[in-house]
Amino acid sequence: MAGVRNLTQVEAAERARLLDVTGYDIRLDLSTGGSAATRTFRSVTEVSFRCSEPGASTFIEVAAESVRSATLNGAPVDISEWSAERGLTLTGLAAENTLVVDGDFLYSNSGQGLHRSVDPVDGETYLYSQFETADAQRVFAAFDQPDLKSVYTWHATVPAHWRVVSNMPVEREETHDEETKTVHFARSERMSTYITALCAGPYHEVRDSHDGIDLGVFCRASMAQHLDADDLFLITKQGFDFFHEQFGVRYPLPKYDQLWVPDFNAGAMENFGCVTHAESHYIFRSQVTDFEYEQRANTILHELAHMWFGDLVTMRWWNDLWLNESFAEWASHWCNTNATRFKDAWTTFLSVRKNWGYRQDQLSSTHPVYCEMPDLEAVEVNFDGITYAKGASVLKQLVAYVGMDPFVAGLRSYFAKHAWGNATFDDLLSELEAASGRELRKFAAQWLETAQVNTLRPEVSIGADGSYERVVVRQEAPASYPTLRTHRIGVGLYDLVDGALKRRDRLEIDVTGDATEIPQLAGVRAPDVLLLNDDDLTYAKLRLDEGSMATVVQHIGGFESSLARALCWAAAWDMVRDAELAARDYLALVLAGLPTKQDINLVTATLRQASTTLAFYADPDWAPTGWAELARTARTAMQAAEPGSGFQLAWARAYVSAARGDEDLATLRGWLDGAEVPNGLTVDTELRWSVLQSLVAKGAADAAEIDAELARDRTASGEREAALARALVPTPEAKAEVWRQLTGDEALPNWRHRSLLQGFQHPTQVELTAPYAGRFFAEVSRIWATRDSEPAQEFVVLGYPAYQVNDDTVVATDAWLGQEGRPAALRRLVAEGKDGVLRALKARAKDAGSDS
Repeated sequence: MAGVRNLTQVEAAERARLLDVTGYDIRLDLSTGGSAATRTFRSVTEVSFRCSEPGASTFIEVAAESVRSATLNGAPVDISEWSAERGLTLTGLAAENTLVVDGDFLYSNSGQGLHRSVDPVDGETYLYSQFETADAQRVFAAFDQPDLKSVYTWHATVPAHWRVVSNMPVEREETHDEETKTVHFARSERMSTYITALCAGPYHEVRDSHDGIDLGVFCRASMAQHLDADDLFLITKQGFDFFHEQFGVRYPLPKYDQLWVPDFNAGAMENFGCVTHAESHYIFRSQVTDFEYEQRANTILHELAHMWFGDLVTMRWWNDLWLNESFAEWASHWCNTNATRFKDAWTTFLSVRKNWGYRQDQLSSTHPVYCEMPDLEAVEVNFDGITYAKGASVLKQLVAYVGMDPFVAGLRSYFAKHAWGNATFDDLLSELEAASGRELRKFAAQWLETAQVNTLRPEVSIGADGSYERVVVRQEAPASYPTLRTHRIGVGLYDLVDGALKRRDRLEIDVTGDATEIPQLAGVRAPDVLLLNDDDLTYAKLRLDEGSMATVVQHIGGFESSLARALCWAAAWDMVRDAELAARDYLALVLAGLPTKQDINLVTATLRQASTTLAFYADPDWAPTGWAELARTARTAMQAAEPGSGFQLAWARAYVSAARGDEDLATLRGWLDGAEVPNGLTVDTELRWSVLQSLVAKGAADAAEIDAELARDRTASGEREAALARALVPTPEAKAEVWRQLTGDEALPNWRHRSLLQGFQHPTQVELTAPYAGRFFAEVSRIWATRDSEPAQEFVVLGYPAYQVNDDTVVATDAWLGQEGRPAALRRLVAEGKDGVLRALKARAKDAGSDS
């Protein structure tokens, strides 16, 4: 991947030993940033730093387009050997140093560095910075590693009508003429380079305050009508109150701004006091369900938790990236459950986030939660389900292991001791041990330094009187990852009473080794459902005993607890993916059990899994039958749902996706014209695009209709949706043109690149895109070497021929992997694609052999 220095951990450790960075003064000239003809902006960095060994040498990252000049302590620095990938070498350091670097830096369209986006509605330009993992160097000369914290003073010259937002409040504005001004910011508190920020443009702004903190929310002017600021402020205020109470340390900055920005690569970024969110994910132009509102709340709280864990106290090196993200992931669900209206957030964590962790952990690239990060390229591909979801699951298990009160006490001590500095997981563990009195090193080694996931199975024997004679929990581990862990789990006993599954009792036990007997259950009347890991305390795949499974198949909707239902749904989903349950049997369970559910998160997650099952895990000869059954059930459930409800919308979305037959496609065409729309369903902008894209993919709408829809929605969102729709056009000519754009020399804007990749492959177009499997392997190394990291990774993940579920794809992947010189991070992503094909082949064989 191109563009920045691939800093190694060894280099970073040596530089941190040598230097103490005392301050940055950064001056950006963005005054012509609104012109598309302007590729670069000028950046002048003055950085002051101490050196513990006068006379030594070091380097500073400068990922510029060109360097005009550089001086160290007033003397010119030789810039002849400078390059964006190497940075600038500094020799003959003094005890106290001042370096000034003057350069021209590129505006970005990849979401890294200083990203520039032009709004098609009004032609206005918006800028935002994105510096994680090490992209601050794309905007200013930086010692770009997390443990060289410093203070920052930003100055930005911009068009006069722009707003500028950074980590700290504006100190003053200096007007030059009618066209330009310079915005000067107050000097920041100490922070790492990757969480500094600067955003600029004619942003729409709404302000509020809470508990002495100045609050702001921003979006593009053309999206102002969709910015529901009251709800955004409400969640933010609830988060501040909860975290202040729990952490015992106040948020340390005078203001907290959040910006919803276009073309964002991730969900959000925790810039200190200047958080950026993905506009496309979280500014709702059309009706959405509570699933989307809860996801947004979770992201807001995730980033807010980072203000303490990540920003105030920061990891020393990226080995502890997992701890940054796992803690924020855990804390956001903890806060959501206890401080907002989303009381079932842990159910969503299980259904959505934890499922991501389980999937990632079973790939060939699985890795321990904690692992050494030798360089930045390794870090880039480690923003995965293990780092986020498995790590958060381990923290949840740790809380169960030590108790909530000692856990919180340990956190408070950790924040107080390491505020404004850098720390490691070992530092946190020491505080948790002191607070709880428990030895945690063995727990940590078992859970954080080993890979893969265990499976827990109940083994029961029931006497003639209906009581348990013996109950044993069997723990399994894959042969290649044989670790058997200690699990703190709940064991729930559920009885079927008048159609409802009511919990009669709950035990909490430790499971160790390959077999753990539960003597407390001997002689106890067997329940209708015995549920291991009740309340979802541990991280493990579950199985049900035969009798419990039979009850669940008939009465899964009877659970009073949404978390218990979610555990059973998760067990069934794992069985499909592990080829223990035929795809058609899983679909039958979904179609029988899901329409009666009143849990929007479970409905949404399970419907997505049903579609994945039909696309990848079902026997292709039977899959058309399954799609028809899913469409029929979705249509019936949509019509039966309360008009205007989130459930009606969720089932409508499923119907749009599943529709294959002529009658269903005709119904969808009618919706676009306002015909036969179910009572209460609003076919608004986003749903219209979904309908049209479904029709296009199946050859039931053409390019002219895409153009007409774009004319109705001439916005950035509309352009993104139209690009996706055009990529779905099912003709060889259309696919060839999409591939040409994806692999051409011209770098595509983020939004277009992602849309083209998302639309290029589709479950109804497997034969059409089959020729591109070979082309993918021919192109992927070049793409990786010449693109910025984010679009390069997207091309590998979304461009891999995942729908070509056959032996040829496996052979082609093995042949590519067998060649020398493939970068490790790239090999990992390609191998993950193969893992998906192998799993799908096994699941399809299971389904093809099913008698049902």
